[in-house]
Amino acid sequence: MYVYDQYDQRIIDERVAQFRDQTRRYLDGKISDEQFLPLRLQNGLYIQRLAPMMRIAVPYGLLNSRQLRKLAHITRHYDKGYAHVSTRQNIQLNWPLLEEVPDILAELAEVQMHAVQTSGNCIRNTTTDQFAGVARDELEDPRPWCEIIRQWSTFHPEFAFLPRKFKIAVCATEQDRAAIHAHDIGLELVANADGEVGFKVLAGGGLGRTPVIGSVVSEWIEKKHLLTFLEAILRVYNQHGRRDNKFKARIKILVKAMGIEAFREAVAKEWAPIKDGPSTLTEEEISRASSFFTDPDYEQFDEAAAAAALAGQAAADPIFGNWVKRNTVSHRVPGYQAVTISLKMTGHAPGDITDRQLELLAELADQFSFGEIRTTHQQNMVLADVRQQDLYALWQRLQSAGLATPNIGYLTDMICCPGGDYCSLANAKSIPVAEAIQARFDDLDYVYDLGPLELNISGCMNACGHHHIGHIGILGVDKKGEEFYQVSLGGSQAKDASLGKILGPSFKQEDMPEVMEKIINTYVDLRGEEETFLDTYRRVGIDPFKERVYAKAD
Repeated sequence: MYVYDQYDQRIIDERVAQFRDQTRRYLDGKISDEQFLPLRLQNGLYIQRLAPMMRIAVPYGLLNSRQLRKLAHITRHYDKGYAHVSTRQNIQLNWPLLEEVPDILAELAEVQMHAVQTSGNCIRNTTTDQFAGVARDELEDPRPWCEIIRQWSTFHPEFAFLPRKFKIAVCATEQDRAAIHAHDIGLELVANADGEVGFKVLAGGGLGRTPVIGSVVSEWIEKKHLLTFLEAILRVYNQHGRRDNKFKARIKILVKAMGIEAFREAVAKEWAPIKDGPSTLTEEEISRASSFFTDPDYEQFDEAAAAAALAGQAAADPIFGNWVKRNTVSHRVPGYQAVTISLKMTGHAPGDITDRQLELLAELADQFSFGEIRTTHQQNMVLADVRQQDLYALWQRLQSAGLATPNIGYLTDMICCPGGDYCSLANAKSIPVAEAIQARFDDLDYVYDLGPLELNISGCMNACGHHHIGHIGILGVDKKGEEFYQVSLGGSQAKDASLGKILGPSFKQEDMPEVMEKIINTYVDLRGEEETFLDTYRRVGIDPFKERVYAKAD
């Protein structure tokens, strides 16, 4: 992973000192709320319903064990003993005291962490596949490109005050695990007809009030031109994006208003004079970024023997075997597996993790995965480099800590924003709905029988829970001061990306488990052999679901 040099450390330390002084002056009444607003946003601090919320940057979801231990310490001493994994792979604190935020930032700086550009109208954390570097279906490791984008975009003076926030995601695999079609810019590493690897570039995707699937701006550009091409897109957006209405300020609105052909032409015009300029990437710079993501000291195993030994353990303990099947994936190196740690235990807010669990994961990362761990945009965590022979010991430790729920990719592995329990923007609570659905579908055998099923829950139209691209999406809405929930079906974040279609009128909170049950029962009754929920929905459409959900009882 990337390691700060002396200049990085100095920049972050100076930023902490600046914000400490700004906070002191604000608390002393020398800076107004209006003046303090951009200062706190530039340091990841929001004012939420009950307390400030602080968002800590986790570049492309990668953490080391020292950083995990520091996060555990911070949640224990400055918060209420837990943190939240966000859909941008960042870490959020829900209860910090404003006067202590500079101290938190200072402690983060000790382990090469910060909260820069986790909020505000700037380029946010670049996200990617949680299995980057170890995935078998990977063209090449996308993390060096995420790091190049991070270094280019951090404190970039031209893009510090964009019309609205800006999100970039990078995919390098056959299966898109980064949701690139739902980002302001989506990048896919692809090979051209000559076998050269470059980037397919999409722009204008996004969720929120006006959900849009991104459009292709270029089918292929050379690697060396990545930053200049991104710069051209951002310049077009910065110049022409709306600033008079924040609800119409995202790049998706600009692309839609211009039309993709006119947008491509504007980007090409902006790109021409800078294409071979100072931001052109050299082989030396690409190699420098790649040098931070070298292979750890993998052992050599006989693949067949390692697999046979694991199969024997799984047969001897079926509960362990089930966890291996549901929560681990094949690794590109024989004898290793990547393990997803579920933060979706029934009765707990999805994506939340306690200080003790953070410390345990730091210990397990050191013991089993070369001292590294990853956050995922599905609000889980990953140990990417576990020897197959260590899986049983790891599972036992996770099980005792409530971190071994075998549900990855299934209904109860839901994405859920903090909602009205915390967020001042939310129209409705998300967590109670998630917990009620978890409780209703607590029979894992039944959940497995349903097959892969993505449920995404958002408390408002900002769509932090990505409800538009869930196979089933739930959106909290306000109806005359009461909390209601709108359901959509048929969304997908994969390469066949699609936006969910609204089922019909919204429902009360207490009705949501029954509504979900009717949707699921309809799918079970209509599905063909080997069909997933999304397969069935795309075949039969929304009407059969609508008819059954809104049918009046006899």
